[in-house]
Amino acid sequence: MKPSEKNYKRIVIKIGSSLFYPDYKNLDLRLIKDIVYQVRSLVKSQKEIVLVSSGAIALGMHLLGMDERPRQLNYLQSVSAIGQNELMNTYRRFFGERVRSAQVLLTWEDFSDRRRYLNAQNTLLTLFKLGSIPIINENDTISTDEIKFGDNDRLSALVSNLISADLLIILSDVDGLLDKDKKTVIGTVDEIDSRIKELIYSARKKTCVGGMVTKIEAAKIAVDSGIPCVIANGRKKDIVLSVIKEPQKYGTLFLPKKTLRAKKRWIAFSTKPKGKIIVDEGAKAALINKKSLLSVGVVSCEGNFEGGDIVSVIDRQACEFARGKICLSNKELEEVKGKRYAKEIIHRDNIVIL
Repeated sequence: MKPSEKNYKRIVIKIGSSLFYPDYKNLDLRLIKDIVYQVRSLVKSQKEIVLVSSGAIALGMHLLGMDERPRQLNYLQSVSAIGQNELMNTYRRFFGERVRSAQVLLTWEDFSDRRRYLNAQNTLLTLFKLGSIPIINENDTISTDEIKFGDNDRLSALVSNLISADLLIILSDVDGLLDKDKKTVIGTVDEIDSRIKELIYSARKKTCVGGMVTKIEAAKIAVDSGIPCVIANGRKKDIVLSVIKEPQKYGTLFLPKKTLRAKKRWIAFSTKPKGKIIVDEGAKAALINKKSLLSVGVVSCEGNFEGGDIVSVIDRQACEFARGKICLSNKELEEVKGKRYAKEIIHRDNIVIL
């Protein structure tokens, strides 16, 4: 059964940089203003809305008179810091005095660390109680990783997972996922399989870093978390309201799968694994059949990790098929791997099959 409007109480909306810079030269805030007005009407109807907004770097470049995106990380971070202030001022101005907005800047560490993850979750849920709209962006100014276009696609999916959203809407300058003819928008996707991956990689352009690839990756995180996702064109009139009313008609709707428990969703999607555990065929079969990982099935390990860290579980063909919270450090695991006695490495309750 397809999702219906009555189920959409809590909605995450991701706004791409292309909606700020339609031609990548001239700043245009009219589309953002239109989207904000749609969000205001949703808030009046008691919807809980989160905006995950790109645009800080674009606005910073505009204020500094830059024609090209900086390549050096320190300049990119500085431009983002300047633009982030302007971004929030822009939203505050468009929302007006009756609708409060709140700035929330997140990093990977806020998701990977379980305590910080729960703190972020509590903050966002409290902002809903206070009648405010969280406006979320990656904290680019302190990020040590390279800032990549499209990172906020993944962030929007992680935020959706974090707050158990009812719907994720990714707004960009495309109508949705195109079929092989590159003209027809696919209305509904039941499963993100090899066919869908072929479509997105064949459409990838040299001028685009991320693009549809990161949007599909974000959609997969969402649907695997039990959250429907729609990729739609933010330039269309009343697109947010239209998507909520008929999601499969105004973009590409990705249908959700069975929902994992909250803790397992965190293990699967919101953490960066600290290492890899390579297992044999018998251990892989046992894990898929919901058994714990025992020492006898471990072939080798890579990386530095401690007990309680999240690790990837890899088969002999170097394919990651699971993630889990490990009981031992890498040094302790080296001493017991392959041993016949049943030393538990990862408990079945702390393993997610991907």
